[in-house]
Amino acid sequence: MARRSEFQQIADLFAPLAASAPGALGLKDDAALLVPPAGQQLVVTVDAILSGVHYLPDDPPDLVARKLVRVNLSDLAAMGATPAGMLLACAFPRDCSDAWVETFAAGLALDVAEFGCPVIGGDTVATPGPATFSLTALGWAPMGQALLRRGARAGDLIAVTGTIGDGAVGLWAAQGRLAALGVPADVCAALAARYHLPQPRLAIGQALRGLASAAMDISDGLVQDLGHVCAASGIRAELRLEAVPLSAALQTARDHTHIADELVLTGGDDYELLLTIPPENWPEVEARLGPLAPTVIGLCREDDSAAETVRVLDRQGQPMKLAATGWQHF
Repeated sequence: MARRSEFQQIADLFAPLAASAPGALGLKDDAALLVPPAGQQLVVTVDAILSGVHYLPDDPPDLVARKLVRVNLSDLAAMGATPAGMLLACAFPRDCSDAWVETFAAGLALDVAEFGCPVIGGDTVATPGPATFSLTALGWAPMGQALLRRGARAGDLIAVTGTIGDGAVGLWAAQGRLAALGVPADVCAALAARYHLPQPRLAIGQALRGLASAAMDISDGLVQDLGHVCAASGIRAELRLEAVPLSAALQTARDHTHIADELVLTGGDDYELLLTIPPENWPEVEARLGPLAPTVIGLCREDDSAAETVRVLDRQGQPMKLAATGWQHF
């Protein structure tokens, strides 16, 4: 059977993902039409993922698509936004099969349904290089209520959602490195799932509008990303290693092999929310979120040019020396 043409791909695989968005015009026009809801601001973010850099070349295509969606929705979560739609650009290798693209589109369909975020436009091209995908996510936030990085103040609590380190150690699991070291199969599977399918904390971000003073998502490592909040807010931060929450799977993996604290702190790929919260708002945070309330891991301090921007105290209360703070492309 002949391979689908570009336009057949769009009509067969991607246009159905726009069905819930009238402004997408069935992906038959040059652009989409959006009308902002009254009193809402448009929130826009874009991320790209590249084979061999952001995902493993032999990862299942449906999981590649879903990770692409989720890393972008995590940015919307960090702004306290509600998803509205996605623009998707796909550069498929020339030898990419119809079956691969079909499975990729099926993965997209799952997350379009789960997060109520339709595909409203984009582009598909062939490339001689590795597969590359770029997604622009659009969302809405009430006027003036989006969470930003620049609002943290000295005395604010530093908190994170979920658990930290699973993404970086999950990469080891996906590569087979943990299994080779005797880590149980169910633990490897749980950690690999955290690498392949991050969970954007959309409901938490929305619930914390008006309560969190600053927020961002943790993509490149807890320490490095907290440094971005510090730079934007003009403060410094102090973290307590023993307070950083770890999953049961990660704890079990550490029982079987050496996983350095530094990897947990700087490895990235967690896509949890990093938050600063004025202490007077903490009771309301707990009341709104209950068991989903974030974990307090540190405190914002006054800026001091003589001090480290982010200081991590080890289990003995002594400053840790980190070789790196997080992932950097360049």
